[in-house]
Amino acid sequence: MDKYLLAVLVDNKPGVLTHIAGLISRRAFNIESISAGYTEETSVTRINIVVSVASENELRQVVTQLSKLIDVVKIVNLTQFESITRELVLIKVHATKENRAEIIDVVNIFRARIVDVGAENVVVELTGDAKKIDALSELLSDYGIIEIARTGAIALSRGPVPVKKMQGTYGPVQPLS
Repeated sequence: MDKYLLAVLVDNKPGVLTHIAGLISRRAFNIESISAGYTEETSVTRINIVVSVASENELRQVVTQLSKLIDVVKIVNLTQFESITRELVLIKVHATKENRAEIIDVVNIFRARIVDVGAENVVVELTGDAKKIDALSELLSDYGIIEIARTGAIALSRGPVPVKKMQGTYGPVQPLS
């Protein structure tokens, strides 16, 4: 299965996110991550969806079904364009007096931050691509991860053209790594 990141611009109305997630899941496509937030226009919400599909044909089916929803303004497959993709993660890790310095060293190597310190744990914050987050998680697992919260991918295309002015092309595409 390949992963693709879709930027979906929708009317800023209650229930739109639920409709989109429901439509994708009813068609048995897997949503790897989904996030929604305000844009530079108050009437528009941007939904970033990472979907796993077996083929470009299935990706076209997802896009075709989404485009039928009345509240969808535009859909752009950002995996087709040079873009900047990031996630945010918070990781709560077991920390003792004996291993706290080691954990701090690992955190510093990744340019992450410790945002909370408790008697028996620390909370680490990292922003980066999925590979960087996965690598930090793997190293911190040696200390005992208590809890993880990840935002899922968000992305912006490189250059001056915003998604609202991009063509929603669906030709040959490269999946996310």
